[in-house]
Amino acid sequence: MKYWNLKKINQFALEKTGIIPRSISKLFSRFKKELNPNLELEALEEFKVVRYQTLASVKYIFILLIMPILVNQISKTFILNPIINYFWNNNCYYIFFNESQEERAFAELQRFEEKIHFEVLIGELKDRSSTYIEKKMTEKALEIAKYYSKESSNAIQNILADLISIILFVSILIIRKRQFSILKSFINEYIYGLSDTAKAFLIILFTDIFVGFHSPHGWEIIIEAILRHFGLPENRDFIFIFISTFPVVLDTIFKYWIFRYLNKISPSAVATYHNMNE
Repeated sequence: MKYWNLKKINQFALEKTGIIPRSISKLFSRFKKELNPNLELEALEEFKVVRYQTLASVKYIFILLIMPILVNQISKTFILNPIINYFWNNNCYYIFFNESQEERAFAELQRFEEKIHFEVLIGELKDRSSTYIEKKMTEKALEIAKYYSKESSNAIQNILADLISIILFVSILIIRKRQFSILKSFINEYIYGLSDTAKAFLIILFTDIFVGFHSPHGWEIIIEAILRHFGLPENRDFIFIFISTFPVVLDTIFKYWIFRYLNKISPSAVATYHNMNE
């Protein structure tokens, strides 16, 4: 019995898209099942298979996502943070990891200087001596240097910790191929089992967020955050080239998926999508 369940799960997980739409094939399969005298036993076995598939998928998602995140945070907090901070603060004479940090630091210090001069002009600063102003500028410069030194150290920690997480993530995918097939089948059945309106809504939501006319601003914020996370220079030319090419490639891949797969499996969902998108 257990072997039969596992065999059925593997076949269900590796199911491919056929020429006949799945909705029509399901209709004939349902009519055939209703005439089967062993319908109750097969329904019970199918319920066991679906239950096993759901539990295995949830467990695999938990392991696939939570484990790399936990390893990332633990390695940064207890291993990388003490070691890198020690070597960076004691053996490294650099404050900035790249030119973008230096430009931001100088701009922040310049704004602080302009603020002090403005307070002097409007009379809010009681002590207007050059010694006091120089002291305030020195304190601010040291504060900025400490902040960007920590940011540079965190960038090195992020690179190493994320590398460890990626290795762990790929290792889980390689070691647990069978669970990945079950998860893939579970997600496909869940997505293709939605109503046509729900499918069209999700398609429009996805395309508007990632490849819509207002998405470049979001991509710019995401790319800047990623570059700062890894301590890379915030090159505006690279950001603009990425924004002008990647969403186009993503939109092309998504349209190909609609034409190649979704149009064969659920043509009514594609028609609903086009009607809602007009």
